[in-house]
Amino acid sequence: MTPTATYRLQLQPDFPFSAAESAVPYLAALGVSHLHLSPVLEAVPGSAHGYDVVDHSAVRAELGGEEGLRRLAATAGEHGLGIVLDIVPNHMAAAPVHNRALWEVLREGRDSPYARWFDIDWDAGGGKLLLPVLPAPVGDELGALRVEGGVLRHGDARFPLAPGTEHLPLPELLDAQHYRPAWWRLARTELNYRRFFSISELIGLRVEDPEVFAATHAKILELVRDGVVEGLRIDHPDGLADPEEYLRRLNEATAATGRSCWTVVEKILADDERLPAGWPVAGTTGYDALRHVDGVFTDPAGAAALERHYRQVAGPIGDRGGYWEGTVRRAAYKVVLHELAAEVSHLLRTARRICDADPALRDHAPWALRTAIQELLVRVPVYRPYTTAGGPCSEAAEAALPAEAVRQAKAAFAVEQEAAAVDTVRELALGRLGGGPDHVAFCARFAQTASALRAKSVEDTAFYRYVPLISANEVGGDPGRPAVSPERFHTYCERLARDWPATGTVLTTHDTKRSADVRAGIAVLSQCPRRWAALLERVSGAAGAAAPDPQFAWQAWQTAVGFTPPEDAGPPEGARMVPALLKSVREAGLHTSWTDPDPLYEQAVTAFAEAGPAGPARKAVAEFRRALDPYVRAGALGAALVHLTMPGVPDLYQGTERSYFALVDPDNRRPFSAGPPDEKTAVTAAALRLRRERPSVFGESGTYTPLHANGPAAAHCLAFCRSGEAVTAVTRLPLRLTESGGWAGTELTLPEGHWTDLLASPAREFEGGTPIDLTALFAARPVALLSRRI
Repeated sequence: MTPTATYRLQLQPDFPFSAAESAVPYLAALGVSHLHLSPVLEAVPGSAHGYDVVDHSAVRAELGGEEGLRRLAATAGEHGLGIVLDIVPNHMAAAPVHNRALWEVLREGRDSPYARWFDIDWDAGGGKLLLPVLPAPVGDELGALRVEGGVLRHGDARFPLAPGTEHLPLPELLDAQHYRPAWWRLARTELNYRRFFSISELIGLRVEDPEVFAATHAKILELVRDGVVEGLRIDHPDGLADPEEYLRRLNEATAATGRSCWTVVEKILADDERLPAGWPVAGTTGYDALRHVDGVFTDPAGAAALERHYRQVAGPIGDRGGYWEGTVRRAAYKVVLHELAAEVSHLLRTARRICDADPALRDHAPWALRTAIQELLVRVPVYRPYTTAGGPCSEAAEAALPAEAVRQAKAAFAVEQEAAAVDTVRELALGRLGGGPDHVAFCARFAQTASALRAKSVEDTAFYRYVPLISANEVGGDPGRPAVSPERFHTYCERLARDWPATGTVLTTHDTKRSADVRAGIAVLSQCPRRWAALLERVSGAAGAAAPDPQFAWQAWQTAVGFTPPEDAGPPEGARMVPALLKSVREAGLHTSWTDPDPLYEQAVTAFAEAGPAGPARKAVAEFRRALDPYVRAGALGAALVHLTMPGVPDLYQGTERSYFALVDPDNRRPFSAGPPDEKTAVTAAALRLRRERPSVFGESGTYTPLHANGPAAAHCLAFCRSGEAVTAVTRLPLRLTESGGWAGTELTLPEGHWTDLLASPAREFEGGTPIDLTALFAARPVALLSRRI
């Protein structure tokens, strides 16, 4: 069945199935229809997220095991709730001591029946799997490697031994294994297995193999068949060799259970990109909705002013945070040349085999092919193309490698004939040079690498370098164009209602860098860039410690603005900002990084944060926020109500039914706990009750109709009608509205009928067909939810 609304719970050892079961009555009363659970299969012990699966055949014991999950489902069912599961088809934990399948591969090598499970290039490693697990070069670690109990040990780590090798001297023993323990830094260039992005601790799965699919999905399908699970969230489908084929197989498998299964994919769409129409899913997990909702509450003129002031004050170098497009391109080069060098080498080896076998392609030099691969990868404007070698190539796939990208890539070559390698690589990536095994492998791996590159260069690097308005730096967002006009928003919603009415929508997730309420506090700066400039000037000398650089200081103070609500709202402890800010500079990689930290710079970051934005100087930020609170409130409530009533199935992240202030993980993955209700809770509960009482209004047959206000302040009202029975009206850019004189003379006409404001107490009634003064409509709250009496 299609949910009316889902509620995401982050399961972990400190919040197991039993804790989720205790929360069921509260969540049922709130009005959601389904619990949305983070991954539940057996994972690395102690994992706080569950994406590091080690055994697909078992439900995680630390959470309460299968018995605990089934008991949770039964309790949920008694309260009218179903369960949606987050599943991870792309990868497993590369932890052999916990991952039995990987353990067997290490013990038996490429002849193991489990070898087909993993995306391993055995030839590239001379028949061995590289394991980048040593803290130093192997020569320095030989003294720490020892054989005990029939296994190879290094510290607490254990690795299997090939049969009959346990009595060999250590050098010969290492040479006799099917794997090569190596210095962790070699992963960048020498790794010979596909991984999740650039995380070597997660090894890629070959779910395109029917046997691997069956083995890794049997337990999930059993849970669907038994009615324990009614929906699936598919994590990172872009990592798969053929996402459409995988989703088709999954759809057939769930249908074969005799149960209906609502399925959405974590697909990050570029601004003008469309979800492939042939995918048998309900839609995406909703990051595209987040982009449009956030954007419609952002002032384009003010955002542009902030950008100009940012360049003046922070002084970033153009392609190191100064300009968005340049920053993205430089970050992409950094990732493709360094973090994903091993992936590029794999593509090069495959391309060389193809070219060597074809006389027409044989004279492309290896360096030319490598250059062509790199230059095209950094220019893919979306996450990846969707095509298979030897099959049809769609217009959308061609658009992922456009002619302009080819022209720019060729500019890297001095000799025109050598630049022909770009054409060859493009045709291979689009699958148009044949359907042989290597052609299929190159086409798939190019797309998989493109998605990893996009994620690492944009979300994990450029978002932390280009920071004029950090509320726009969110998964699926476009910091270069942070604002969305009401017209574009309505067009987007009309398309959702027509094409993907059951898609997921989100505002906050376990992966968002800042929760929606934090972003609302920052987005209001686009309405008051001069006030922000004055605050910066005021606090610049008040921190008690110098900022390590002005670019970081700008980002840190914006973080404080978003993370510091008025004092009576119970501001979260400022100390939580320090690790988030430290993570931001490591991800940016401009002065320090995860792999090459600069201790002095990081000490300066910590000292500045503790003395300034997260310390005593936060009082000045609190005063600043207090003056802006009415406008932040309007934005936060408006975004929440729009999210809950627009087309699609809203997913509420744990705690977001009330004011919720969280930063990047792990800050946003703390165990769930119910808190006191507030104004946002009232809005949320009212919208959820309406969705539950009138599912057809918001469901797959529901319609979406924009409503337009009339008068001088019309642009500040965003309103729409769902199926002729529910109207949402919210205030956008309220500070600009106040500065321009308020709602005077501005009216909204409701559709014909008798309408009740569900957020008003006592209830208020309105008649449709006649103009309503917006001063009256928004007298008590900056938002309104109206239901037509039947």
